[in-house]
Amino acid sequence: MDGPGKTMRSKTGVRQLHKESRERYRSSRELAFLLQDWDDPYNVGGMFRVADACGAAELIMSGKTPLPPHPQIAVTSLGSHRRIRWRNFERNDAAAARLREEGFELVAVEIAEGAVPFFEHPFGDKVCLVLGNEVNGVYGSVLKQCTAAVYIPMLGKGRSMNVHVAAAIVGYHVALETESK
Repeated sequence: MDGPGKTMRSKTGVRQLHKESRERYRSSRELAFLLQDWDDPYNVGGMFRVADACGAAELIMSGKTPLPPHPQIAVTSLGSHRRIRWRNFERNDAAAARLREEGFELVAVEIAEGAVPFFEHPFGDKVCLVLGNEVNGVYGSVLKQCTAAVYIPMLGKGRSMNVHVAAAIVGYHVALETESK
């Protein structure tokens, strides 16, 4: 049985593959991410890459979340911090309130009362995934402004995964889901 072949090394070939993917899979849904009080600039850099990869409109950072041009963000973002629009709010609850005013459905990616598996939630057309602090999760003042909470079912013994990895899983689902439920 033949395998898939060689790894694609040509920048032109990779660009063409990505262009075809954008044309085939891009959704009309608007996606944003709220990073509430993150501690680790490497996670923020990784989140810029996730946002870029799944076609998000922007990142919203609040509280003490590190901001560009922090050098550790640049290291892990591999330049995506220059491509993805971002903004900052000093207060976490103010960021959530503004996003609601702008028409975003705020959905916490959090193990919370009433949360459902992410693949069972009927996402709307304008979604902001709320991602809490790496240790303390989404704060109550922000969670109460969310219309829903979703979680990733863990199949192993671990309680959770890295915050930007969780964002990638749920973000891609939101971006690639072809119709609102």
